[in-house]
Amino acid sequence: MAEAPFIEVRNLKKYFPVRGSFGRKKLVRAVDDVTLTIYQGETLGVIGESGSGKSTLGRTITRLYEPTGGTILFKGQDTAKFEGKALAGYKRSMQIVFQDPYSSLNPAMNVLQLVAEPLDLVEPLPKEERRARVVDMLRQVGLDEDTLEKYPHEFSGGQLQRVGIARALIVRPEFILCDEPISALDVSIGAQVINLLQDLQASMGLTTLFVAHDLSMVRHISNRIGVMYLGRLVELSPADDLYTHPQHPYSQALLSAIPIADPRKAQQQQRLRLSGDPPSPMQLIPGCAFASRCPLARPVCSQVRPVLQDSGNGRQVACFAVTGWPDEPEHLD
Repeated sequence: MAEAPFIEVRNLKKYFPVRGSFGRKKLVRAVDDVTLTIYQGETLGVIGESGSGKSTLGRTITRLYEPTGGTILFKGQDTAKFEGKALAGYKRSMQIVFQDPYSSLNPAMNVLQLVAEPLDLVEPLPKEERRARVVDMLRQVGLDEDTLEKYPHEFSGGQLQRVGIARALIVRPEFILCDEPISALDVSIGAQVINLLQDLQASMGLTTLFVAHDLSMVRHISNRIGVMYLGRLVELSPADDLYTHPQHPYSQALLSAIPIADPRKAQQQQRLRLSGDPPSPMQLIPGCAFASRCPLARPVCSQVRPVLQDSGNGRQVACFAVTGWPDEPEHLD
């Protein structure tokens, strides 16, 4: 992995306005002050519970959603200043493989039309050259030329996801967001798609943000992994280190939920079980978002917000129990 910053995210926020009770306007803090760096050529995995902000983070980085606040740097340049051709070039460099290929692909279009559509928007080509480019891309994802005239309903889920990958890569992007690309597939087909993505990343020099619920797959494909909770990044670590020695209590609880096939090993392993529910994403939380469920929390945790700090060996964690407790505010007992 080349240690060159590709994307730098600083204090990124994405809030969605909603109507609460009695018609009052509120904000859902889907991404709340996230700072991270994605290095060129790496795969950064992002994990967390449903509603933690994983997909929103990726879609905001790609500018599918416009950020509410913060900064996104692309190769050192502030993307907020991109306009016209610069913005179009950035969006061309950022492509997405969506979760459900059945809903992300137009059922009225055949494979040739589906895969060529992004190409037609950015690089119109003569008919034969356009067809040849599509055929070449399909072969790279493991599909034959015979599929060109077929429609989405004629494919299995795994085949259809390969069409979605071909569609994302036809414009030769530099970065792909894989937004839970295997959650709609069975395990064996999902593993094939993961291996395909790894091969394509190596051959095309892609940088990848991989969002998923399947924790074992995330470990398999990722160089580093970020753990999100309620819109905030609570831990960022090399993949193997996170799985062998998670530092944040939420990371420990999340990894404790991975099923263990051997009953004897399952009984021997200490598992951290959480109580209670996460706070509402519409609630402004001054301290640690995890404090109400954390077994290590002290009063200061609900008042002072922890931020990611180095904890050694290339790891960062936002937890006072790991990085050191601040002084208790005077008004707290």
